[in-house]
Amino acid sequence: MKMRATWVAPMRFDATTEQGLRVVMDSPAGESPGGPSPMETVLAALAGCTGMDVVSILNKMRAPLESMTIDVEAERAAEHPRVFTKIHLRYEVGGGVTREQVERAVSLSLERYCPVTAMLRKSAEITHEIVLAERGVAR
Repeated sequence: MKMRATWVAPMRFDATTEQGLRVVMDSPAGESPGGPSPMETVLAALAGCTGMDVVSILNKMRAPLESMTIDVEAERAAEHPRVFTKIHLRYEVGGGVTREQVERAVSLSLERYCPVTAMLRKSAEITHEIVLAERGVAR
């Protein structure tokens, strides 16, 4: 796995994968941010990693998933390097899935499959909640 990050200016970096896919990161203190900060990108990676696991696991269960959003909130240490100390994931899942199916899928992702969670758990307490959306209500 390889990435290349190229400085654009003043604090923006364009990162490119070997496949040519691009991620833009910028400083939140910039006048006109061109993308999320590196730390926001880490939270997006966490949501994407665990979300992909949950979708895959629910598909294997043949659970009728119709929608899912994952909200992530995090706290950082006051001292540099200001790592994440607490992260809370809120999964809102819609469809005919049961709470037990979603709880099982989320637990498997967070405890076994998602490597982003495994790395972040070394510095942060990771908690989660599950909200079942009403059927037919898109968010």
